[in-house]
Amino acid sequence: FPRLHGSYEALKGGNTTEAMEDFTGGVTEFYEIKDAPKDIYKIMKHAIDRGSLMASSIDDHLGFSYGSSPRSDIGELIARMVKNQENAQMSYPTVDYQGTDERPAWTIVPMQYETRMSCGLVKGHAYSVTAVEETTFKGEKIRLVRLRNPWGQVEWNGPWSDKSEEWNFMNEEEKIRLQHKVVEDGEFWISFNDFMRHFTKLEICNLTPDTLEADKLQTWTVSVNEGRWVRGCSAGGCRNYPDTFWTNPQYRLKLLEEDDDPEDEEVICSFLVALMQKNRRKERKLGANLYTIGFAIYEVPALDLLLHSMHGTKHHLQKDFFLYNASKARSKTYINMREISERFRLPPSEYVIIPSTYEPHQEGEFILRVFSEKRSLSELNSNERALASYNSPHSRRWEKPIIFVSDRANSNKELAGNEDAGKDGENTNVDEKKRPSAKAREGSEEEKQFRNIFRQIAGDDMEINAEELRNVLNNVVKKHKDLKTEGFELESCRSMIALMDTDGSGKINFDEFRHLWDKIKSWQKIFKRYDTDHSGTINSYEMRNAVNDAG
Repeated sequence: FPRLHGSYEALKGGNTTEAMEDFTGGVTEFYEIKDAPKDIYKIMKHAIDRGSLMASSIDDHLGFSYGSSPRSDIGELIARMVKNQENAQMSYPTVDYQGTDERPAWTIVPMQYETRMSCGLVKGHAYSVTAVEETTFKGEKIRLVRLRNPWGQVEWNGPWSDKSEEWNFMNEEEKIRLQHKVVEDGEFWISFNDFMRHFTKLEICNLTPDTLEADKLQTWTVSVNEGRWVRGCSAGGCRNYPDTFWTNPQYRLKLLEEDDDPEDEEVICSFLVALMQKNRRKERKLGANLYTIGFAIYEVPALDLLLHSMHGTKHHLQKDFFLYNASKARSKTYINMREISERFRLPPSEYVIIPSTYEPHQEGEFILRVFSEKRSLSELNSNERALASYNSPHSRRWEKPIIFVSDRANSNKELAGNEDAGKDGENTNVDEKKRPSAKAREGSEEEKQFRNIFRQIAGDDMEINAEELRNVLNNVVKKHKDLKTEGFELESCRSMIALMDTDGSGKINFDEFRHLWDKIKSWQKIFKRYDTDHSGTINSYEMRNAVNDAG
């Protein structure tokens, strides 16, 4: 386990939730029982049906939390567990105040009679939840929870304990079904009401289908997506940063089938979202700490779904969408833990999940997992797949390949369209309707000056190469003092000629150059639009919008 994280030092500050997930590959839910949802019994019942691991504990009110204490480290915890097993017959109360990382950590040795309550339960101790059942007692339905004390002794002595009188009213068949035994083996039944009254914390580790045995009746449907926050590109921070939040990776989640719950009249899909940041513990020796992370879930607008049905492309939702639309669900808080998970219930629809750090510009890798009770689909938005593929060597292979189309084909079509429009006297391109016709431009003063300059540089053949194009463009750009640029590089001019050169001669004629110049002027307007501070530069986030507007 230390080798997995790089060193024993890297295990400091960990918790049992991380260990449970690393050993099983599952996703852990954590509940404060006093704040648990109303359907917590149903959640526990479904967890048992799906083979999930469950543990519950009682606060000792000394700042100790067995299941998820951030102040104890995994290495120490495992060592203490071994020591506690060796000292299981210890008769003297012991409290160990050992500290780690210059911070006090309270570790309670289990066999302490002072932590045992009069009802037989032990504070600061983790109990395994092994069954959740309903039975009939004196004509009424009673909910029961079966717990196991890992010591193998010291049991609950209240109602429904091994020797309680409630069992005298049960027939033998029901006793056999509930596996009731009057044995001091550490396992006992307790009513659900007493469980909620005495216990304070509940952890559920949901296992993936490949972890469970083949004969399990029910399993989760699991979707796993790997991603990365890249500074200046996809590390936009939380919703408090509206200018960059929309640049975070976006994952589409399509909830297809509602839950099979006859008692629930709502058409609802239950699912669990877990966001885990990767390698932060391993990189601790390099000064890396856990980021504060969380996520938000938005419903995809109907217009976007319509465009997807028409064109088959799932677009990255833009800044304006998040300015005017509230999230349908989100993590309760942003927290600096390795993983944050949350259970949700939403109607069938298509949603987008946005994982993020709290602060923008923080680089890191993450895994986003979705556990759903019924069938669902989860994938990265199409225009982000290239970035994900580039950043992650283990990224998923997509069924549909990503195709990059050069602007050359588009520009050639536009040139052909312009020529046809000049001949026919009409233009089918909406943007081109705003421009003057080819005949009108030929007679304009600007067109005459432009043609004269082009003729002087090009010579008799009326074609220019890359070096001549650079001279023309640099002379024009010098007149724009509001743009911070050192001019066009030769390689850039070669690329522009390649885009506009329809006959493959390595040169462009006047019509091709005029078309290129129209594009450059259009790009210049877009650049100025996003240069909001008039600095003559735009940052990477502004560049993303500018490129989208440029097509």
